[in-house]
Amino acid sequence: MTNSHKTFYEFFAGGGMARAGLGEGWQCAFANDICEKKAAAYASNWGDSHLKVDDVYRVTVDDLPAQVDLAWGSFPCQDLSLAGAGAGLEGARSGAFWGFWGLMQQLNTLGRKPRMVVLENVYGALTSHDGDDFETIIHAVAAEGYRVGALVIDAIRFVPQSRPRVFIIGVDASMHLPETLMADGPSAAWHPAALIKAYDRLPAQTKQAWAWWRVAVPADRANTLDDLIEQQPQGVAWHSREETAHILQMMTPIHRRKLVEAQAAARLKVGAIYRRTRDGVQRAEVRFDGVSGCLRTPTGGSSRQTIVVVEGARIRTRLLSPREAARLMGLPDSYVLPVRYNDAYHLAGDGVVVPVVQYLERHLLSPLLMAQRTGRLKKAA
Repeated sequence: MTNSHKTFYEFFAGGGMARAGLGEGWQCAFANDICEKKAAAYASNWGDSHLKVDDVYRVTVDDLPAQVDLAWGSFPCQDLSLAGAGAGLEGARSGAFWGFWGLMQQLNTLGRKPRMVVLENVYGALTSHDGDDFETIIHAVAAEGYRVGALVIDAIRFVPQSRPRVFIIGVDASMHLPETLMADGPSAAWHPAALIKAYDRLPAQTKQAWAWWRVAVPADRANTLDDLIEQQPQGVAWHSREETAHILQMMTPIHRRKLVEAQAAARLKVGAIYRRTRDGVQRAEVRFDGVSGCLRTPTGGSSRQTIVVVEGARIRTRLLSPREAARLMGLPDSYVLPVRYNDAYHLAGDGVVVPVVQYLERHLLSPLLMAQRTGRLKKAA
């Protein structure tokens, strides 16, 4: 690795979306995921020279070369999710956090701890077990000598997908933290009420390690769901007239009116359809605001997103295509997707949105490292 590159580990790597967001200025020293299908996608796009496909609990510090600038961990969310069973950090899946964090502790003991860590998870991580899980994570990070804070970033700021996620950022307490990256308190842009409440619950000692990270607010997003739709989709077929009619019959008058309004727009309009049970009856609800709901893994038919394309009198429906799902995650069309629909959709639904990582890298992670390197040069002089 050259000195010009910033270095990182990518844990729970999936298809390498954190790597895609960090960009060419960062060099991966090690990547890990337990899923062979996701690892195959990772290898197709990034190679496998630094990739270990195994349970994080079977990774050892001997697998981790050198000392890196950043350890990224998008650990499993299922047990922390509001839609999950509520097992929290003791769950079989989200509990994988402890396998990752055990490695960080060992690296610290060896004098090799990463200069920064980023943990990414669902919004429910703030409230899981009445906030106890969030407190446990923050305490664990602070106990290893990191200044630590959190941001809630909704991907809707960057892509037409509603996808709020919690990003916990820890920075080695020995590093210089410039005032431009530190705020005196929470900001409305990144610190919603749930995060402030979670912070308020922290013990006084843990609060001493807390940092309110200051990050610029991005410009308004330009693209919409209409812009990402494939005219000739790959991997999915248009529904038959009967299938489309059945979906439309599941709509209440309010949602049928939305279709009529879309038809009157005199241009192609794309809507996202969600199936929900209302008063014991399954309904189809549509939105035409140019935004997709949060992508989820396809554990069942209802978790796959259906879209409706309206062109005047013509109304067609189908599942969201794998490439469209990838675009909603900010992946370029050059990204090689798995061949099977479910594998590609699962890869996207489990990932981190690439432009969100890019924004964090540009406005917080790289500036923190730059301030540290500049400080070292001044001391040397």
